[in-house]
Amino acid sequence: MIAYGEKIQVFSGNSNPQFAETICKELGVPMGKAVVKHFADGEASVSLEETVRGADVFLVQSTCKPVNDHLMELLVMIDACRRASAGRITAVIPYFGYARQDRKAKSRDPISAKLVANMLTAAGADRILTMDLHASQIQGFFDIPLDHLLGNVTFVDYFMNKFPEDTFNHDDFVVVSPDVGSVGRARNFAAKVHMGLAIVDKRRPKANVSEVMNIIGDVKGKTCILYDDMVDTAGSLCNAAKALVEVGGAKEVYACATHGVLSGPAYERLEASPIKEMVFLNTIPEVGNTASGKCKFLDVAPVFARAIEHIHGATSIADLF
Repeated sequence: MIAYGEKIQVFSGNSNPQFAETICKELGVPMGKAVVKHFADGEASVSLEETVRGADVFLVQSTCKPVNDHLMELLVMIDACRRASAGRITAVIPYFGYARQDRKAKSRDPISAKLVANMLTAAGADRILTMDLHASQIQGFFDIPLDHLLGNVTFVDYFMNKFPEDTFNHDDFVVVSPDVGSVGRARNFAAKVHMGLAIVDKRRPKANVSEVMNIIGDVKGKTCILYDDMVDTAGSLCNAAKALVEVGGAKEVYACATHGVLSGPAYERLEASPIKEMVFLNTIPEVGNTASGKCKFLDVAPVFARAIEHIHGATSIADLF
């Protein structure tokens, strides 16, 4: 027996309210009325202004910067819905923060991704909906159902329209993984756009600093599409793009990544890099100065809206891939 009724209710935290609004428009439901704010000392405060008893509730909140504030908002929202007797609570997390610490890389390291998964479950979430986790194995950190959407479907549509198949030679294009850890996702993307694959091999001496070593694969005279799941300070991506041109002899470089974290000097680095166009999904709201036009954001709120429809109707979301 289904424990929740036919009513879908969507609430948003403060991380990306425009994203939640688009989801509501796609679903044809009004945005849930809630006040999410902070006390003077920074504590998160949530007040639901309509009943959720027995409803199928979806809480939309990316855990992007300020990460701790947005994460805490989500946890308190989940607790508020649970205590208000919601039928089911789904945390919709377009960008899942703390995902980079998914294992013990050295002695005494935390596994923060597992900790956050435990916190969400303990708060009362019944299931999770997210996109392009930094490491796919994080799905196994949850003891509740998790639906993992893929951003490469949107990028495939974008680049296939940008470079129609009947107007270019596939041998003149290559998908490039900016590091060894991203080879799996880059390979899947390359297979869908029917292009070859190359890898930038680099050594990272310390956090947020990378040194490009060499390029595995032929990129000489080709148009390269760098593909990754996230861009933080953009150091690795810009170094990879520079190596493709200066070392590999690439003709031109495009880049795409699901999550545009874009911290610190990211925009300046992208502007100064040989990357012709940088494409993100809007799992994290646009921040900083994008007036140069080099950065482009694609809307994936409709994809999340369709996933919510499938989850609510208890049908497969496989067709979204």
